[in-house]
Amino acid sequence: MSLASVLDFHGWWFYVAVVSTGIVGAWGLLLAVLKREPGRAFGGARALAITAMLVQVLAGVYLYSNGIRPGNAFHLFYGVVIVITFTLAYLYRSTMAKRPALTYGVLLLFVMGLGLRAWSNTL
Repeated sequence: MSLASVLDFHGWWFYVAVVSTGIVGAWGLLLAVLKREPGRAFGGARALAITAMLVQVLAGVYLYSNGIRPGNAFHLFYGVVIVITFTLAYLYRSTMAKRPALTYGVLLLFVMGLGLRAWSNTL
C-alpha cells in the first residue's frame, strides 16, 4: 500500500470515524435519557465506532512514522488525546458498566469532538 493511498484513506476515513462516534454517542445519550438499558445492538455499534476511530488513529501513526505530516502539531496532539481517552475508558470500564449508555454516549461524543478538532488542524 502506497503512502499516497494511506493519506487518502486517512482523509476520507475521518468521516466514517466522526460520524459513527457521533451517531452512537447520541444513541447512548438518548438511551440514558429514556432510562433504557443498552442492548446488544448498542454494544456492537459502540465497538464499531471505537474501532473506526482507532483505525483512523493508526492510519495517522503509520503516516507519521513514514514522514508524512497530514496536519500541524495540534492535529497530532488530538490524535494522542483520543488514544489516551480510550485507554482511560478501558481502565475504568468496570465503573462505566454501571451506566453504560450514559458513559459511553458521553465518551463517544467527546471523542467525536476530538476528531473534529484534529480535522480542523489539518494543513
